[in-house]
Amino acid sequence: MTQQTTERTDVDIVIPSHSDRVVAGLSEAVGGPLGRHASLRKRFWTPLQVALLLTTLVFAFNWVQKSPCRDGAWENYDQYRNACYTDVLALYYAEELNKGYIPYLDHEVEYPVLTGIMMGVIGLPVHALVSSGAVDFLTPGNPNEGTVFYDLTALALAAFGLVTTWAVVRSRARRPWDGVIVALAPAVFVTATVNWDYLAIALTALAILAWSRQRPGWAGVFFGLATAAKFYPLLILGPLVLLCLRRRTTEARLSALVTVSSGVFTWLVINVPFAIMAPNGWSRFFRLSSERPIDWGTFWYIGTHIPVGRTADGKPDLGLPPFVWLGDHIPALNASAWVLYALCCIGIAALIMFAPRRPRLGAMAFLVVATFLLTNKVWSQQFVLWLVPLAVLARPKWRAILIWQACELAYFFSFYQILIRVSGGKSAVLPEAAFTLASIARWLSVAVLCGLVVREALRPELDVVRQDGVDDPEGGVLDETPPPPPRSPELEKHPVAAVDT
Repeated sequence: MTQQTTERTDVDIVIPSHSDRVVAGLSEAVGGPLGRHASLRKRFWTPLQVALLLTTLVFAFNWVQKSPCRDGAWENYDQYRNACYTDVLALYYAEELNKGYIPYLDHEVEYPVLTGIMMGVIGLPVHALVSSGAVDFLTPGNPNEGTVFYDLTALALAAFGLVTTWAVVRSRARRPWDGVIVALAPAVFVTATVNWDYLAIALTALAILAWSRQRPGWAGVFFGLATAAKFYPLLILGPLVLLCLRRRTTEARLSALVTVSSGVFTWLVINVPFAIMAPNGWSRFFRLSSERPIDWGTFWYIGTHIPVGRTADGKPDLGLPPFVWLGDHIPALNASAWVLYALCCIGIAALIMFAPRRPRLGAMAFLVVATFLLTNKVWSQQFVLWLVPLAVLARPKWRAILIWQACELAYFFSFYQILIRVSGGKSAVLPEAAFTLASIARWLSVAVLCGLVVREALRPELDVVRQDGVDDPEGGVLDETPPPPPRSPELEKHPVAAVDT
């Protein structure tokens, strides 16, 4: 007879070193995977605390990585050579916050309203303090308000990053360690404060958390706020509604109606005042979206930069003819991109309605956003941040995510090399073709992730999240996970049980 310690609270938590080969292999450096009967009840660091600490450290690293650009003295393409460029600092001046202009009312802003509000809430007080002479931020007589604006914005974005990690962990009761993937995704190190995207990302994560807790009204409010900051959260409502239709219960359909209704109402409350008071400033985002040409690194960019032969003077002849033509005809390009995305959405809808088992919300949310980026004419470097928490909700396996993130890093650094070249700099070390290859690798890595998610939707037994009887952790009213068996009175009194071996 021997005794082994077992605790009921530990059984419900998935240990990464037990369920993921990559983590198990890395754990050998610190003594190997956690013991099967190790007690976790009295641990000092909880998964949530670890994930939040790592998020804090990553944002601190990102601030250090961007620090060569914080003063705004960008000479000899330093912002590209050091890969530290950030829209936050550049647009403080481009959107004329340094002149005290109120976003939308005094100056047209290229972002949705809630992002512009965040810019103004931080930027206008900074400008007012500098203009009044109340505070000299850098040296007397020469305050650098752009630096302070970036630092305060970076601090706010770090707070939104913490909210994102917290929401992912809280929505995964059995897999809290998945939050560590959100915190440590390599692309976050270099893109976290390139733009204001973490505002929308945090609100989207809160929306999914609220839905998972069966709070459809609050889910809609957060979805409405998120869509008022960036467009992409709106896309997630499509899979949510279809999943509720497939569930075929009054509760699910009513919850979807409440979420969509409250989301639309919230978006209108934020947008309508600006649309009335400053219609030109408010609509600039929509006009710019329709007028923009092919952006760096997109599917359409790849098509216009693939070598197809040699010119008469021996130089590479770039671009497939249909893509080159679309690049010169923006309305046709817009239509083509939307048609491709519509086809992807039809495929996702068919998957939701006809898969052998109802797919998970997190997986379908990833698919609908990822395919939007795969087909869109714009794919800014920081858009990878949209996908990180969704990829973790869809498929929390380290190997595929790390491969994808490696491709994102390769794209990130090659992107700045191409910017040096097109700006006339002489310090680029990579050939121009390297950026096209990096763009292809990034596109394929996201497409492969989509393929893996689709495969696991068609073969639910391969879905690591659904192992051990779990149905849909983010599903809320959709979740059909059976309740845990009742505790025996004896186990309640004596959590340490004797086991014969």
